[in-house]
Amino acid sequence: MKNKFLKISFAAIFLLSMPAITISCNDDTLEEKENKGAFENFFRNEQECFFALVGTYDPLRKYAGGFENMVTFFNAASDDFYAGGGSATDGAGIQGVSNWQINQTTMPVSYWRDYYQGIARANELIARVPNADMSDNIKKRFIAEGKTLRAIYYFDLLRMFKNIPLILKTFVVTDDFYNVPQATPAAVYAQIEKDLNEAITDLPMTVSGDQKGRLTQGAARALLGKVYLYENKMPEAAAQLAEVNGTPGGASQYGYQLVSDYNSLWITDNKFTTEAVFEVTHTNKANSDWSFWGQGRDEGNSICIMTAPRSYNRKSTDAPDVVGGWAFNTITPDLFNFMQNDPRVNATILNMASLKQQDKADYSPAFMDTGYFLNKYMPTRDEVTTLPGASELNYRQNYILIRLADTYLMEAEALNGTGARAQALLNAVRARVGLTPVPVSLQAVKDERRRELAGEGHRFFDLVRWGEAASKLASKGFVANKNEIMPIPYTELTGTILKQNPGY
Repeated sequence: MKNKFLKISFAAIFLLSMPAITISCNDDTLEEKENKGAFENFFRNEQECFFALVGTYDPLRKYAGGFENMVTFFNAASDDFYAGGGSATDGAGIQGVSNWQINQTTMPVSYWRDYYQGIARANELIARVPNADMSDNIKKRFIAEGKTLRAIYYFDLLRMFKNIPLILKTFVVTDDFYNVPQATPAAVYAQIEKDLNEAITDLPMTVSGDQKGRLTQGAARALLGKVYLYENKMPEAAAQLAEVNGTPGGASQYGYQLVSDYNSLWITDNKFTTEAVFEVTHTNKANSDWSFWGQGRDEGNSICIMTAPRSYNRKSTDAPDVVGGWAFNTITPDLFNFMQNDPRVNATILNMASLKQQDKADYSPAFMDTGYFLNKYMPTRDEVTTLPGASELNYRQNYILIRLADTYLMEAEALNGTGARAQALLNAVRARVGLTPVPVSLQAVKDERRRELAGEGHRFFDLVRWGEAASKLASKGFVANKNEIMPIPYTELTGTILKQNPGY
């Protein structure tokens, strides 16, 4: 996916205006130019609709892009990571969610605005593509992608805030956009299910070449299974995820298969493996810079620089050639101990305490330092960009939003951790890293998720789904029946009829 094509202005939570623009694309560049025509004159043909589709994909970079990315934020919210960073005031949002002092003024507004921006773009795409001059099959695919993206954005808003407006049309200046009420979670979930069920058949089974990164039937079905899981619709979740997973350990109907080497998942140039059900692309070719970092135009992976140790100094060739970073998401001793003797430990944890003790490398301990750092996105010197822009903001490692080991374990969970199928799914995840089988149970599945997916942004939501957040996060200040969801940012409440979430 290329850079941007649409500039969207949001007031409060709703779309006010969307100026039309024309685009000229080269291999690695994208120009934006004002269009003298009215906005209604856009979406005329396949090319213009494709540009709109690209813009609808753009908010996916919220998972790993910008300082306020989903992964580092919700890692810090879990029991496996601290906020870290330079000090207790280094990022009010990430610090607040780590010690559970988060409130409506420190909650980053971008989590609300960015996803509603994506929803607004999806609404516009879904409404206007049917009238474009293009083939019916391409129309169906574009609309299906728009509906799946809208479902993704609504699902994340639900998981974060729970009580949100359900908006399925483009708002214009004459609409009373300040007085749109919050919908029930059930209503939003019903819309997500509807969008995904309608989209699946119109998406391609697989993609290849320059199509990689676009949605497929398997990705939409995996998301639907995950949504059912969060709704506690276990038979429906298991059925959808079984379609994605196929025979455990083998290749599924969509071509998904666990890679043989777990470590290879975190090699920057090893993109779009057979294990990637849906992968969000990042690149250094957008020349991301400080003036627009985190504003939607940057395309680098920010987790990389954020999670690297500060002032790293390599003193031996036995040490990794790491770039010094900002020391966010330091790993808790609890996770470090939990991962010991697991074959995935070195791919997951950079043990700076050990390297320093052996005089192989040194670093500057920062806030909440434990000596343990997230290794999956660790930037190395060979990955530093030589293109224009700030090197810190232009790491090109992709973020895998959904991967097959995740869907295996979700299906095993939907099966309540019992039966031959759940056992086979758990066995396959363990066998890939050389571990022998253990008797399947719901607890065994939970433990495997913690090890397999550590640091990928899932743990906090897992704990909430299992009803374990209050007990696991009590030492960090978590308050039951409050902190399972985030506070709606104060600026999004002002002048509207929206009501703040309970307890905030």
